[in-house]
Amino acid sequence: MDNRAQVREFLMSRRAKITPDEGGIPTLENRRVEGLRRSEVAALADISVEYYSKIERGNIAGVSNNVLDALAHALQLDNAEREHLFDLARIARDGAEPVRRRQSGKWIPRPGLLRALEAVTNGPAFVRNGRMDILATNTLATAFYDHVLNGPGHGNLARFCFLDERAREFYPEWEAAADVAVAILRTEAGRDPRDKQLHDLIGELSTCSDEFRTRWAAHNVRRHGSGTKNFHHHDVGDLVLTYEGMELTAEPGLSLLIYTAEAGSESQERLDLLASWEAARLQLSKDAHEVAAARDTVAADRENRA
Repeated sequence: MDNRAQVREFLMSRRAKITPDEGGIPTLENRRVEGLRRSEVAALADISVEYYSKIERGNIAGVSNNVLDALAHALQLDNAEREHLFDLARIARDGAEPVRRRQSGKWIPRPGLLRALEAVTNGPAFVRNGRMDILATNTLATAFYDHVLNGPGHGNLARFCFLDERAREFYPEWEAAADVAVAILRTEAGRDPRDKQLHDLIGELSTCSDEFRTRWAAHNVRRHGSGTKNFHHHDVGDLVLTYEGMELTAEPGLSLLIYTAEAGSESQERLDLLASWEAARLQLSKDAHEVAAARDTVAADRENRA
C-alpha cells in the first residue's frame, strides 16, 4: 500500500511542533517557521539531510529500525507517536499486513465475556474496537451510553462525539474529548489501513464535520489506557470517573474499558442511582414481556378450544 502521503504529513506535523529551543538548537537569526528545519532534524537524528528529506517525502519502506528510533528521539515522539511511525514503516514494507487479524463477519461476544462484563457492578464496563464501536456492555454501561447507543452515533463513540448535538452536554470538556476520539481513529488507521469500515467512518465524519476534518489533518495519535474524565449524564448529572483500558488477548483488536468513581463520592452515588433506575426499567420490561407472553398463551388456548 502506498502510504507516502501519510508518512509525509505525519513527519511534517511532528517537525512543526518542535521549537529549536526544545530541540537544543541555538538560533540567532529570525526564522520564518517556529518548528525545526529538515536539516536540523537530520542533524539530531545523525543522518544526512538528503536521506531525511527522502524519508519525509514518504519513502520509508527501507528505513531501518535504528533510524526510526533516531527520528523518534529527534522529533521527541511519545510512545503512541513512535508506535505510529513504526506502523507506517511496517505498512510501507509489508503492503499493509495488519498487526491484528480480525475475523470476518459480525462479531458476537462470548458468553464468558458477557458474564465478566456483568460482574463489574460499580461502574460502566464495555468492549469497543479501534473504530470506537461499542460492541458489548454491562447493564450500567447501557444506561450510561444510552444516547450513544440510540441516536446518530449508532453505537460509535466518534460518530456520537461529532454528529450528535447531545455530545457537547455529555462531555463538559468536549474539545478534549474530540481530540482524543480523532487521535484514537488516527492510531487505528496506522495499524490497519485496509479496514474499509474505518475508511468509511473517516469519510463520513470528514464530510459532515469541520471539527473532525481539522483535527484529522493534525495527525495526532494516542493510546487510550487510563485517566480521568468528566461527564454530564442527562439523568443523574455530573460525574467524575477514572478509566482503565485493557486489550483483550483472546479478541485481537478489541479493548475492555471500565469506568469507576471514587468510593463514597457524589459520582459513585449518582452511578448507583443510575444503576437502580436501569434495573427497575429492565424489570418493568421483563414484567411487560411476561404479561404479553401469558396473554398470547391464553389467547392461543382459547383458539384451540374453539
